[in-house]
Amino acid sequence: MTEVAEGAPLPQVAELDFSDLKVALSKGWADFRACPVYGMVFGAIFSAVGILLYMQFVVWRSDWSIVPLAAGFPIVAPFIAVGLYEVSRLREKNKETNWRDVIRAIYAERKRQVPSMAFVVLFIFLIWVYLAHLVFALSFGLKPLTNVMTSTEILFSKEGLLMLVMGSIAGGFLSFVLFSITVIGIPLLVDREIDVVSAMITSFSLVLNNFAVMITWGFFVGLVLCLSMLPMFLGLIVTLPILGHATWHLYRLAVLDDEA
Repeated sequence: MTEVAEGAPLPQVAELDFSDLKVALSKGWADFRACPVYGMVFGAIFSAVGILLYMQFVVWRSDWSIVPLAAGFPIVAPFIAVGLYEVSRLREKNKETNWRDVIRAIYAERKRQVPSMAFVVLFIFLIWVYLAHLVFALSFGLKPLTNVMTSTEILFSKEGLLMLVMGSIAGGFLSFVLFSITVIGIPLLVDREIDVVSAMITSFSLVLNNFAVMITWGFFVGLVLCLSMLPMFLGLIVTLPILGHATWHLYRLAVLDDEA
């Protein structure tokens, strides 16, 4: 791992308003329009994995076989985000974008702090898997484990509705934690020599200090991604890179320079 400064003060976060979200999205769209191939390739990776998960879970009814693939995805996803951030960073510096530099930036992160963040994301995912089974057990008792997504009569039963409520509460809490520690945590790790704990604290601090703005951003991202998944995950090929580039620019607006 690359050495990080111990005892260094945390980066200072800015006060954001809703116009900053518009600026970040505008710049993210500009990055995608200027360099669409990079974003579409990375977006296609997410789309392909989503399609494979859907086929295994819904079509092939292979519930348990999706766990290794789904568990490995949180490890890979932050590195794909690094590729989008690198494209935005190169454009910021008015440098030519090329695959060699983008792949090199992704590869270099293996010795820095991004892998640690990837395992934090994986840990939260595993907690969600455990909670999902716990919620099912609390809702349905000793009934055999059932794919409720393909059994609507079970899903909309009294037990199924109870499961939806408890699952939504548990999932919402974990989603908030994950969003709060990664929204600028990952770009911060890419941009600066900082340890993963400090990056997560800084990201969480930004969300707490700009709660209305950041929660709006989180809901917007979630809504766009959900809508993008409807056409068989194909919408992710476009929307995901735009949101990735926009996240980089939101980070630039959110974290003050060291000299500030």
